[in-house]
Parts: sequence; C-alpha cells; structure tokens
Amino acid sequence: MSEHLLLGDLAPLFIVLGLDGALLRPLLAVSAVQRLRFLGHPLVALPLWIATLAIWHLPGPYDAALHHDAVHAAQHTSFFLAGCLMWSAVIEPLPGPDWFGTGPKAVYVLIVRAAGIALANVFIWANHSFYDGYTLHDQRIGGLIMFTEGGIVTLGVFAWLFLRWQTESERRQQLIEQGYDSQLARRTARHWPQLQQPPGPSRSAPSPAAQDRSFER
Repeated sequence: MSEHLLLGDLAPLFIVLGLDGALLRPLLAVSAVQRLRFLGHPLVALPLWIATLAIWHLPGPYDAALHHDAVHAAQHTSFFLAGCLMWSAVIEPLPGPDWFGTGPKAVYVLIVRAAGIALANVFIWANHSFYDGYTLHDQRIGGLIMFTEGGIVTLGVFAWLFLRWQTESERRQQLIEQGYDSQLARRTARHWPQLQQPPGPSRSAPSPAAQDRSFER
C-alpha cells in the first residue's frame, strides 16, 4: 500500500508541482500528445483516476499483479499516469477550463479523498482478506496507511489552494487597478501566479485565449 500511494499519489503530486509550460513544450510539440490533452480535463481525469484505483484493487486484477511481473508493471504505470492526470487538473501546469477555479478544485480534491477513504474503510472493516498472500491484519494495516496518507495530503493541498487563492486575489486586484477588465485580470492572475509584477499596459494586453496559446507554445 505504501508503494502504491507513493506511485499513484505523492510522486505524481510533486512531479506535477514542478511542471510548467516551458518544461512541457517539447512534449506538447508531439501531435499525439496534443491529442491526448483532453485526459487532463477535470471531468475526464477524475473518473479515470477513480476507475484505475477501483479496478486494480479488485481481487482478480490485484492478485494477477502479485503473480505476474508484466501485470504488476502495468498496474504501477497506470497508477502513476492516472495520478499525474488527476493532480494536473488541480495544479494546472497548463491552463485548465475557465470554470475550474479554487472552489471547484476544493470540491474535486474532496471527491478524490472520499474515494480513497471509502476504499480504505473497506480494507479496515472487512472481516476477511480479499487477496492471496495477505492476512486480514495486513489488509487492515494497509487501509490505515491509506486513510492516514489521504488525510495528510488533503490538508496540504487545501493549504496550498488557500495560499494560491490569496495570491491570485492580490494580483487580480493589481491588474484591475492598472485598468484591465475583470475577466482578463482574473485569468491572468490565475495562470501566471509566478509573476512578481503585473504585465504591461492594458491597451496592449492579449486576450485570455491568446495568452493560453502562447503559454502552451
């Protein structure tokens, strides 16, 4: 369980936190990758992550991964990729949907954690072991590890969302005071949080769509 949480939750989270448009530019230049960008949409990434979590913890697929190296490798790869897509929707190394602001992201994270907690509780309160080679005690310990890790990560992500919301609010107000319209100010503050100073004069400012295209390039 600790290995799966590292591969499917913690490692993807920290990797996605380190990504931005400049780092992703060579990858985005590949047409096949461009066509797969829809997988990072929150309404796609979330059910994909939940399905990956649920399917691989069914007794059949899980036992197959224990007994076959190729299946085990596929399990780990899918955990990692689904985790990267899931966290990309929250962290936004590339601009996401306009409607997916801080509030929807908080709800999204709660749904992610609810799914993890539900599975953890199944492991903790079951009266028999689901998998070959694992005792009921092992299974309950795994559930407790999953429950604890999920709570810690959720608190950390919520703190990050709150701090980011504060920063975006301040920069949005700076842009509005410079004469930008509120929609452009909100979009710019959200997707360029690393700016130390607001961009140049508002009369020459590009539209949000143009900024998104530039960011992706």
